[in-house]
Amino acid sequence: MKALALTLLIAVTGCANVAPYQRAHLARPDMAFESNLGVAKAMEKTFPAKEGASGGASVGGGGCGCN
Repeated sequence: MKALALTLLIAVTGCANVAPYQRAHLARPDMAFESNLGVAKAMEKTFPAKEGASGGASVGGGGCGCN
C-alpha cells in the first residue's frame, strides 16, 4: 500500500505546466539528450549494423546497415 501511495505521489508531482514563453528556455540545445543530432543519427544507424541486430526503434531491419 505504501509503494502504491509513493508511486502515485511521484506521478502527480512529476507534471508541470509550462507557459509558452518558458518553452524557449527549455528547448535550448544544452537541454537535449544528445548534444549533436548528426552524431546521434549516425550512431543510431551504425550500432545495429555492428551488433548484427536491430529493433527497438521506429523501423525494423536486417542489421546490415542499409536502409
